[in-house]
Amino acid sequence: MPEAAYPKVHVIHENTEWVLPLRQAFAELGTPYAEWFLDEGLLDLGAPPPQGVFYNRMSASSHTRGHRFAAEYTGAVLAWLERHGRTVVNDGRALRLEISKVAQYEALAQHGIATPATIATVGRRHIRLAAEKLGFPLVLKHNRGGKGLGVRLFYSAAGLSEYLDGSEFEAPVDGITLVQRYVRAPEPFITRVEFVGGKFLYAVRVDTSQGFQLCPADQCQVELRPALKDVSPATAPSARFAILEGFDSPLIPRYERFLKANGIGIAGIEFVADEDGRAWTYDVNTNTNYNPDAEARAGKHGMRAIAKHLAGLLEGTHARAA
Repeated sequence: MPEAAYPKVHVIHENTEWVLPLRQAFAELGTPYAEWFLDEGLLDLGAPPPQGVFYNRMSASSHTRGHRFAAEYTGAVLAWLERHGRTVVNDGRALRLEISKVAQYEALAQHGIATPATIATVGRRHIRLAAEKLGFPLVLKHNRGGKGLGVRLFYSAAGLSEYLDGSEFEAPVDGITLVQRYVRAPEPFITRVEFVGGKFLYAVRVDTSQGFQLCPADQCQVELRPALKDVSPATAPSARFAILEGFDSPLIPRYERFLKANGIGIAGIEFVADEDGRAWTYDVNTNTNYNPDAEARAGKHGMRAIAKHLAGLLEGTHARAA
């Protein structure tokens, strides 16, 4: 087979920094790959796509990096790939869920997975009306978000009004703000469950005491706010990300069925347990990243697992092409 036609793994993305660990994993395995940086471009619908496996890593937060229409462009590319029968990991259905939490919650509900009480709103007046209906405390978040950007916690109507009427109000890129009942956890932690190839990989405990910016990659880490004055050094938060050994939950098979039904091969799903121990799932991230420090402590390697999974799919493509 000519080299130009030899199948590769094609990585679709818009953030080079998030792909660096995957490049290293491909190099270790000797897997041929190419990167498709889908910010803008030209798509000839009359031409066939190249052979290979296509891994979609488009992010809901792409617009925050100046790539306003990257997700829409990716949607067009995925439709083209799927029409030609290419193997796509995290296909067009996955992209739809990545860029809409409303779509996520409705899809999760179909699999009996509980999500916090949520009202979708357009317009600040309707945010107030939704807050009156849900009561406080509550959380505002963008329907199309990422990394926890735009997430705000409010304990009173006065605090919410001050935010809505002030200059700090963040308008969501798609115009949809979610008003969500705050789930009070007995400790300031959430759990993030990672899946590769649609199967459970590991779970991570994430410390939320410093806020909701929860992207685990090195490139996402921001300067943490100063510790509260009533927190002593002896009780300061531990490492924000810690992989849980021996984690098990009845949610895992439900999550796996949900992923399979929605064309998602690789994802991180986040949930929080309330004071009664009930789990509430609130985010599905199909552009998952991994915390290198937590992985080093636990001897786990998420990007290596992804690379091996994609390499295995590529072997199947080689066989079909031959």
